[in-house]
Amino acid sequence: MFPTVGEVLALEPVRHGGPRVVAAEERLNRLVRWVHVTEVPDIASLLRGGELVLTTGIGLPADDAGLRAFVAELAEVGVAGLVVELGRRYHGGVPKVMVAAAARHGLPLVELRRATPFVLITEAVHALIVDAQLAQLRATEEIHQRFTELSVEGAEAAEVVRQAAELAGAPVVLENLARRVLAYHSAGENARLLLDGWEQHSRRIQPAGRTAYHADTGWLVTMVGARGQDWGRLLLRCPGTGPDAAGGPDGASWPAGAGGPPTRLSILLERAASTLALGRLIRRDADGLERQIHRTLLTALLDGSQPADEVAVRARALGVDLDRRHLVGLVVRFRDPDPAAGSVAGAGSGSGLVARPASVAAAEAVQARLRDLAESVGLAVREAGLAGLTSPLDDHAVGVLLAVRTAALADTALDDFLGALRRLRRSEPAPVVVAAGSGVDGIREARRTLVEARQVAEAGRRDRRADQVLRLPDVGLAGLLHLLREEPRLQVFVERELGALLAYEARHPREQLLATLRAYLEHGRNKSAAAAAVHLSRPAFYERLTRLGRILDADLESVQVCLSLHVALLAWEAVQARPLV
Repeated sequence: MFPTVGEVLALEPVRHGGPRVVAAEERLNRLVRWVHVTEVPDIASLLRGGELVLTTGIGLPADDAGLRAFVAELAEVGVAGLVVELGRRYHGGVPKVMVAAAARHGLPLVELRRATPFVLITEAVHALIVDAQLAQLRATEEIHQRFTELSVEGAEAAEVVRQAAELAGAPVVLENLARRVLAYHSAGENARLLLDGWEQHSRRIQPAGRTAYHADTGWLVTMVGARGQDWGRLLLRCPGTGPDAAGGPDGASWPAGAGGPPTRLSILLERAASTLALGRLIRRDADGLERQIHRTLLTALLDGSQPADEVAVRARALGVDLDRRHLVGLVVRFRDPDPAAGSVAGAGSGSGLVARPASVAAAEAVQARLRDLAESVGLAVREAGLAGLTSPLDDHAVGVLLAVRTAALADTALDDFLGALRRLRRSEPAPVVVAAGSGVDGIREARRTLVEARQVAEAGRRDRRADQVLRLPDVGLAGLLHLLREEPRLQVFVERELGALLAYEARHPREQLLATLRAYLEHGRNKSAAAAAVHLSRPAFYERLTRLGRILDADLESVQVCLSLHVALLAWEAVQARPLV
């Protein structure tokens, strides 16, 4: 908004005076907020900083100490520069002591070698400032109008970021709180260089305040969010700031005296962030209502609370036609951690080993993770060009009822969905299992495919195959045991094989003997591998196996005994699993 000292010296009324910079020439990029004329030495107390002081020197002190004090006081209040007209008090040049003091304090000192009406200088500078202010107002109005239009149009994040980068003439990046890039525009720069090692680079950008400039990295940053919940940061690179500024996006320098980039860029970035936050709220509210209806319909199909024909009518009103379609149930759930590392306290609810949140924050984290998964699944269905109902089923799984025209298209549809989901979640750390039930040819049989998909997902929740959709044959024995888990004879078998250990585990949960047994069986009785999996030394692991043998009254070296225990353990997990509605 304000001109620099250098720009003022280039004005015609100043050039007419034959200006010559005699001190602190390197500080000519200081901003001039106003012009002040004075002929008295004690003017500093009346100044606020940023003024260009004009004087003929007739009222300045005659002694060296007085001149040094005059210059020091001006520098202390932060004036932009001092201009002395020669001829009235000083003839050959300003006193050397004044030059030395100005140089020491970094205060630009300029002498005018010809008489110049100061009023012409003040008029020219003030006109420049007013013009800049008007330009700032016009730029702010353009920013407001541009982003208001984007808000009304419901523009995607990528479009908002592109518009912000074009208005700023500099790269803009939108990231989430995990420092992963959601959208960016390089403004003509090399995108690979811009984003290379982004996460590490971004974590070094830690400005103070909600909107602030980080001088060390040259990025202007603002938080993105609403309703007290931030979900990302919007960053604009400002390479033209700092003492060695090479220039801003329009070729003009951004002086160090400004304390950072122009105010216009802060306004632009904050307005763009508001547009992004508003757009996300609008989409989330709309998606949230639609997702609630999806959940109601899927629940109705699972528990039979509404007639199937009525569900089909409501689904058609949502744009999902379930009539005369081949229906395939899908369940996407978070994969359980390595079973060797688990215990009764640490497994997921799908296994029946329910982990209770230790705090409200933990519960919120679970819900946030599930919400993100549900959004990814819904997007994957749309990106794959498919139609279906999608909704969370519990704290770990999202259900989908896909509707394809014929059974012959089902496998292709599942492959397309899996590919889209993998693309959307390629940067997410939590792996998922995708399971499908057998397809059906009518809405009245939809429950069967959904339940089967959920059974497969539960049985395969530790499966490491991320490149395929699991079906019932893929989960083998675990799938069979899930189908039989309501059978009383299976439950009797579990109690006979594991009852003593389960009772001991209930009394001594910290010993984690169940996890030790699971690791031993999962690693084919390889004691070294199992010990490493549960992070125990071999002697400590052997001691636990000895204790397990005593508690179970079983020979853990016997293949037959271990086979029976392994089946019992899988069956116990199936028996403990969450009911499938």
